[in-house]
Amino acid sequence: MFDTEFLDIPPLARAGGTVRLPGSKSISNRVLLLAALSEGETTVHDLLASDDTAVMLTALKRLGCSVRQDGDTAVIGGLGGRLVQRKATLFMGNAGTAMRPLTAALALLGGEFELSGVPRMHERPIGDLVDALRQLGCAIDYIGNEGFPPLRLRPGQLKLDAPIQVRGDVSSQFLTALLMALPLVASRDIQIDVVGELISRPYIEITLNLLKRFGIHVQRPAGADSWQRFTIPAGSRYQSPGEIHVEGDASSASYFIALGAIAESAAGQNSIEILGVGADSIQGDIRFVEAARLMGAQIDSSPNSLRISRGKPGQGWPLKAIDLDCNHIPDAAMTLAVMALYADGTTTLRNIASWRVKETDRIAAMACELQKLGATVEEGADYLKITPPAQRADWKTAPIHTYDDHRVAMCFSLAAFNPAQLPVRLLDPKCVAKTFPDYFEALFAVTEADTACIPVICVDGPTASGKGSLAALTAQRLGYHFLDSGALYRVSAFAATRAGVSLDDAAGVARIARALPVQFEGDRVFLADEDVSEAIRTEAGGMAASKVSAHPEVRAALLALQHGFRQLPGLVADGRDMGTIVFPDAPLKIYLTASARHRAERRHKQLISKGNSTTIVRIQQDLEARDARDMSRPVAPLKPADDARLLDNSDLSIEESADQVIGWWQGTRPF
Repeated sequence: MFDTEFLDIPPLARAGGTVRLPGSKSISNRVLLLAALSEGETTVHDLLASDDTAVMLTALKRLGCSVRQDGDTAVIGGLGGRLVQRKATLFMGNAGTAMRPLTAALALLGGEFELSGVPRMHERPIGDLVDALRQLGCAIDYIGNEGFPPLRLRPGQLKLDAPIQVRGDVSSQFLTALLMALPLVASRDIQIDVVGELISRPYIEITLNLLKRFGIHVQRPAGADSWQRFTIPAGSRYQSPGEIHVEGDASSASYFIALGAIAESAAGQNSIEILGVGADSIQGDIRFVEAARLMGAQIDSSPNSLRISRGKPGQGWPLKAIDLDCNHIPDAAMTLAVMALYADGTTTLRNIASWRVKETDRIAAMACELQKLGATVEEGADYLKITPPAQRADWKTAPIHTYDDHRVAMCFSLAAFNPAQLPVRLLDPKCVAKTFPDYFEALFAVTEADTACIPVICVDGPTASGKGSLAALTAQRLGYHFLDSGALYRVSAFAATRAGVSLDDAAGVARIARALPVQFEGDRVFLADEDVSEAIRTEAGGMAASKVSAHPEVRAALLALQHGFRQLPGLVADGRDMGTIVFPDAPLKIYLTASARHRAERRHKQLISKGNSTTIVRIQQDLEARDARDMSRPVAPLKPADDARLLDNSDLSIEESADQVIGWWQGTRPF
């Protein structure tokens, strides 16, 4: 997951490949709660790992459920409709799919509970659900503002003799919460009457489908009232299905459907294939496929997969503007708003009032951020009209505020395909963890950019200047890949010695270097599956690296390997010739140095901490000798690039040095 303050996505050019979706959030949290309310154990397969499901699992554990997890499988020991813990304080984050149903279930089961969340959760209405529960005799108090969390629940006197009325025009989660909770107390038929139009009906269909899997058969009248009246039959009782599989998230599929519709095909690929959700999905957002087809996407579907490609010029490309009632795809419709940037006219999305009470006011958020990119947007109480930039020159770039809303972040990643080839900056990209923690990794795995568009920051400098630590921290803060080129030479020398090849044998070492199966994971270096970090980071390893790096054949062999690290969304590379030889087109080059005395003192501390006995004077002499050797070698000598920025970190901490580099980097960006 990208845990950075902002993520710069360079201009993307092509897409192709296969994406396996994470489990549906809506299904995951419903299944977890239903499993907890049932008798016996339920094994949940393909469970979504996200912030929202973590919130639900933590709450269930606090309520006395047993939970065993192994990867994306969880075994939930149900409570059989009874409370083990009758008093608890529960933090629900910003998870509406956890807050609303748990409120209803706990209010009906009795006990003393407090439910709270993040500040935005305390702005999301819950009054209509509380009003409905109070009709049943539940005792619920608002701790803060009337109509909003946090809530305090107390034991009440249940009254089940009259129909319960609940509004349906604010959030379908209120009705879902009642449908899931009322079977716990169904000593008689319990009727729910929906007041007003029921929005987001597909989410109610998910609820009804899953209730049936757990033995609850909700009754509905035929005809016009089928969405206005629901009856929980007397004697309803939750029964675990034993095992249940969670579908891939159809809302998350929308971003990759859109990707296939707007991007040219990558080399050797002719489509985006999505696995985990398809024509047999029980999720309403699968109907996003219909909307995308209306706009021109070419889509083939199977029961559990989708294949998407961009239409030909005049036959699906540019995309077609549409005017659509989006009540049936409330979450996925946000993706249509960004697809509208690539359409041939004004796209109108209607009946989206529910966006106002989601993780943020999504109508206002989408309108604001679309305009930053050059679109003309008209915002209404329950609609958006989006007209794309008229010409390529009218496209703009700006930092996109994501409002701590996962769907805003994922939607606007698609703006990186703009015809003006402008980068896109997403603020707080880690908010995608709510439903799709690995979204950006999945996106970059199936997209391509022209090599020159993938940014590189070079950090060159002498031994023990701290360039590796600085480059690694900078890469972490930017969400970029990290290349420790010195480690490549160390690993080459290590592998050659292990293979019995003399370090003086330039051709032999080069042959090994060309096939080097090396990869970096954080600060660890792996040769194939072997962690060789400690083995190569010795004084002897450094001397061996210096020796093999003097061979032109070895440097040439490693050049292509180093170029291969230039991957989306960007790279921070450290070494001695990154800016002069390997990445001469890098937009930012740093030459990091410190006095020989400072560097010797740093290296001395490192060696002493590892139990190695030596002196600062001896280390300084070795460093100066190596500097002289690196600077005087005939191939790729150590020196600053002509356009490098000099950074002396003798008196700077690693954090202060990184702040300086990030500041310079900001100055190269167009935002």
